[in-house]
Amino acid sequence: MSVECNPEFKILLIDDEPAWLRSLSMTLEGPGGFTHLMQTDDSREVMSLFQQHDIGVVLLDLTMPHFSGVDLLKSIVAEWPTVRVIILSGMNQLETAVNCMRAGAFDYFVKTVEEDRLLDGVRRAVRMVELERENHAIRRRLLSRELEHPAVFADIITQDAAMLAVFSYLESIASSRQPLLILGESGVGKELIARAAHQLATPRGPLVSVNVAGLDDNIFADTLFGHRRGAFTGADQERSGMVERAAGGTLFLDEIGDLSAASQVKLLRLLQEGEYYPLGSDIPCQSRARIICATHQDLALALQEGRFRKDLYYRLHAHQLRIPPLRERRDDIPLLLNYFLHDCAKQLHKPIPRVPPELATLLKTGKFPGNVRELHSMIHDAVSRHQGGILSLASFLERLDSPHEPLVAAGENPFPGLGGLPTLRQASEWLVDAAIERANGNQSLAARLLGISQPALSKRLKHRRFSPGQRA
Repeated sequence: MSVECNPEFKILLIDDEPAWLRSLSMTLEGPGGFTHLMQTDDSREVMSLFQQHDIGVVLLDLTMPHFSGVDLLKSIVAEWPTVRVIILSGMNQLETAVNCMRAGAFDYFVKTVEEDRLLDGVRRAVRMVELERENHAIRRRLLSRELEHPAVFADIITQDAAMLAVFSYLESIASSRQPLLILGESGVGKELIARAAHQLATPRGPLVSVNVAGLDDNIFADTLFGHRRGAFTGADQERSGMVERAAGGTLFLDEIGDLSAASQVKLLRLLQEGEYYPLGSDIPCQSRARIICATHQDLALALQEGRFRKDLYYRLHAHQLRIPPLRERRDDIPLLLNYFLHDCAKQLHKPIPRVPPELATLLKTGKFPGNVRELHSMIHDAVSRHQGGILSLASFLERLDSPHEPLVAAGENPFPGLGGLPTLRQASEWLVDAAIERANGNQSLAARLLGISQPALSKRLKHRRFSPGQRA
């Protein structure tokens, strides 16, 4: 069974033989793992069932009293074109199968077909309906700029357009059972995004988080899949794994880019087949959890270097998003500053400190390789030191090693490739202008960007104001 085999919509079984319906239902529920099943042995009830329930896939017998399977097929295709109809017939006739496919059937099986082939056909139909619904939801979300569930994202402080696009994408795939891959540098908030995706899915189970970095294959298997009593030395009691604990909810696997080759195989089986083996057991268990994975690594590069399996890489491509680093959304820094100041003051039982007006501008010049987590740590440290009055810039200046990204590598001369060279005065003026612009007019910060003192910068600006022909 694949993880996505339990869709939100219903699978309707239609046959006038109750015994066959029971047998088919047992096959779908047991080996197939489907749970949202409906059945009827009266063809006259079918249209009313469609009006009362969300039905996505139909398994339809051809020969029935009142309305034949062919009549029902035509009515379903006409009135509910997004529904996938699989014909199940006791007759192995090529002409009948061709006519049904022309009439709009998704597939055609003889009732004596092998169980695996039938289940594979149902899975393909389910996946087709899910993809169409997801595509429709994505199109609808792209046309609408309003979030349907803004409260879900309340813990993620942002006004950045790229982040808001991530929120819209999460809403559009909320009902999907396919795995979600979250990419982003350390500290950008991947677990917050995973939590939001979990809440949007309206789960029946919990969010279970596991950081798999550094886990060897045995610990990885035991952590995720659990073990049976006697599976290894010291296994005195049976223990359930994280997959079982996340049943009906979400299993969040952080840093999957660090998995060993053997563990990648186990994760692939879990994603692809929806089943796993507890240590010490040869009987597979079915997964009832949605899988969300995250990594800070470049998986495409890891794939090229042979450190990550190609089949797992593409299996994780069903739904994928990238969280932009803080340096790509610097306009969020004032919002985050205000939020963290209040949060840290509350945690430390201190009054909220007054902030110097240049602090937000100073922070915007930072590189923040640790992203939002680093900013939070920086603000927490400053509030911890704060004794009253206006918050000091000292702790921030200590931790902002270099206020801007270097334009060129150390020791590299940027001028040889230029067709002409600026004069020393021109170059100096351009540097000053750029620094003033980046510092939003704050001379203290501009001087720091230039590596000179504030009085020295003030002197240069004053000289320009009084020099004939020079800009102020």
